Amino acid sequence: MWPARLPAEGLACPLHGTAGCAVPEPDELPALLHGPGPAGGPAPAWGSGTGAAAAEAEVLHGLTAVLACLIREAFRHEGRVTAVEGLLRALARWAGEVNSAGRLPYGQLRLGAQYAQVAGRLRMERGQIGVAMAWFGHGLRWADAVQDASARATLLSDMCTLVRLDGDPSLMLGYAQGIGAVDARRRWMATLSDLYQARGHALAGDAAACRRHISLARRGFARLGPQDHLEAPWMAGAEGAMRVDSAIGGALRDLAVATGDRAAARRAVDATARSRAQVPPQMRGARLLLTLRLADSWACAGDPGAAVALASEVLPEAVRSRESMVTAELRGLHSRLTGRWADLPEVRAYRERLRDAGE
Repeated sequence: MWPARLPAEGLACPLHGTAGCAVPEPDELPALLHGPGPAGGPAPAWGSGTGAAAAEAEVLHGLTAVLACLIREAFRHEGRVTAVEGLLRALARWAGEVNSAGRLPYGQLRLGAQYAQVAGRLRMERGQIGVAMAWFGHGLRWADAVQDASARATLLSDMCTLVRLDGDPSLMLGYAQGIGAVDARRRWMATLSDLYQARGHALAGDAAACRRHISLARRGFARLGPQDHLEAPWMAGAEGAMRVDSAIGGALRDLAVATGDRAAARRAVDATARSRAQVPPQMRGARLLLTLRLADSWACAGDPGAAVALASEVLPEAVRSRESMVTAELRGLHSRLTGRWADLPEVRAYRERLRDAGE
């Protein structure tokens, strides 16, 4: 799982961007981390001169590789939030010491913003909204301090997701518009902005605005170029198409919930089914979430039988999940099925399976 070069898992080098920096071997990292400096964290000072700068760069390269590994591990197991937050606090201490020595801790703050984003995501998955928002806020401040536009845009994207879980469309629209304002020249940022604005307008029940931003997002995604894919590799190829269809399916499902529009629900079925079909095997959590969303879209479209058939495949796993987004999808599906079709035999059977899965 150890990357040979950066960028890895979408993480650019905090010093050199997407230049393609090599990373130290894993067995070299302990010696780098426990060089001269305070105990309990990465060494913050090596004096002056070329050797010191090279050692600092190697530590930053190594810690970026560690974060890439932790992100990859989160696809397979529960993310190691303790490890991420421990390294994040060590980076913050290191940045403080570099700053006290009269230098801007550029690399430390850029990498700190990336660690803060991952820490916030892991807390958000656990439903710990306040802690997640605190980490995202720290990440934004650090990204702003070093003018890291990419980190600012992706942190605002995560904040959109966080406030959507809280059911706040106006705040979500504010953050979504902020993504597009980071840098109007970057098409991937404009595309993300439109996707999140579509979901915000859907929550508010504004069908015309939701559909307008869906069209803009599709158009923007089709026009992404090599530089966009280099800066935002998760927006490239099949993975990018999966993420765009997922967001559009979610927006259309939310719109159907808010307005009762079954045509929107049927379009949500199409988009979510396309997204689900492209989920790679290692992203089990994403497949679970999209299966529940697809079932909910069928329920919103007026087909409880199709909804129950899909949901039944994943009920035990969904009930065991502690991820807040999976829990929210299951809760919404349950509300739709039992609120309208509680007396149908297939829905009664679904409720029994749900009860058995929770025992």
